[in-house]
Amino acid sequence: MAHPTGPSTRDGAAPALRGNDSRNRDSASWIARDAAAVWHPFTQHATWTDDEPTVVDRAEGPWLIDVDGRRYLDGVSSLWTTTLGHGHPDINAAITAQLARLDHSTFLGTTHTPGIELSETLVALAPTGDGPALTKAFYAGDGSSAVEAALKIAYQYSTQTGHARPKFVRLDQAYHGDTLGAVAVGGHDLFHQAYKPLLLDTIGVATPGSRDRGPGERLAFAADELRAAMSESGDQVCAIIVEPMIQGAAGMLDYDASYLRLARELADAHGALLVFDEVATGFGRTGSMWAADHAGVVPDLLTCGKGITGGYLPLSAVLAAEHVYEAFLTRPGDRTPRTFFHGHTYTANPLCCAAALANLRVMAEQDVIGQAARLGERLGKLLEPVGEKEGVVEVRRLGTMIGVEMAAMGERTGFEVCRAARERGVWLRPLGHTVILMPPLILGEDETDLLVNALEAAIDEVTER
Repeated sequence: MAHPTGPSTRDGAAPALRGNDSRNRDSASWIARDAAAVWHPFTQHATWTDDEPTVVDRAEGPWLIDVDGRRYLDGVSSLWTTTLGHGHPDINAAITAQLARLDHSTFLGTTHTPGIELSETLVALAPTGDGPALTKAFYAGDGSSAVEAALKIAYQYSTQTGHARPKFVRLDQAYHGDTLGAVAVGGHDLFHQAYKPLLLDTIGVATPGSRDRGPGERLAFAADELRAAMSESGDQVCAIIVEPMIQGAAGMLDYDASYLRLARELADAHGALLVFDEVATGFGRTGSMWAADHAGVVPDLLTCGKGITGGYLPLSAVLAAEHVYEAFLTRPGDRTPRTFFHGHTYTANPLCCAAALANLRVMAEQDVIGQAARLGERLGKLLEPVGEKEGVVEVRRLGTMIGVEMAAMGERTGFEVCRAARERGVWLRPLGHTVILMPPLILGEDETDLLVNALEAAIDEVTER
């Protein structure tokens, strides 16, 4: 029987509850405790402790500090989320003020001021160009759950505006998250192969970011495949879903903006919706507020997350066009409900919304998008010599989203480069043999130099072995 005051161990005794005693313990002690109790995402635990993982204790600005007091430049924005750096006073103050007023209230049937204000802000910031205006915000908890909501919206939209269209068109090597719907529209076999028997019916087409062909040839080939797929099955396709301009988890595969314009044209021609997954690319990462801005294209549904709260709290959203929203309104004489029966317990949590509002306000006041564009250009110039190094296949960049693809010099070349960079005070994370750089958008010149210099030295060390 469980202990009446809390969880029990197998012998019936209550476990010891420990506070944050990190100052009294070194990383080895914490890693041992971690190995006994924690199951990490995207981690092979058979070898994890051998890799001497970092135990982060605190953070400030662009820096992570471990329990032993070592400092590391956060070269991947804590998995692509941190926009203004850690511990920003304005976001701290906004969360604290909101906590004193309202910690949580359901968004199912009630509303609250931070959720309303954030919706107004997101709609005002939505991309403009070729396509419908995005006028409504639907909230979720993370990128994958936003994609899940968008897929359900797209399918239900088709059933309520004509006939059910059960298929989605997706790009090869795509990544949209790890829930089953998001996995179904992904194209990354390393992550998704095990779940194929469970997945939705999708149509995979070649990615315009493929490095198997030259730039012009791969764009033409991918465009032809998309045209053929829509010509053959367009009346069964409820949506085309893409990561606009760059495929992050595929190793930062960037591609030409004309592909997005073609996708908009074909979606319109065949009565399908166009979905842009901007979870990774939104909020300045590409040097514009949205990756869609590079193409002047607006989708029918846009998912966003990661940087929305500045990396503070989990929140995501689906921005929807008015014609999509209106398809879910009950009309006189309707016998079937048009309501979107989807949501989460913590949908639009007020603390998350307050953090997002503060983050977006600072970004506007301090022209962080402009800073990000300039940072990306400087990184591009600093990385030019890296692209010429022995062992480097290619440097790919869009704004501050950068992938340095290494030649395979073993099973874990990307990891070895990241480990060597960590020894030089820079924390990076690989995607296979590609080393990812995606620093906070406000990175200073000295930190930018450190980031690139540590990467160069790490590559030299690994290739010289």
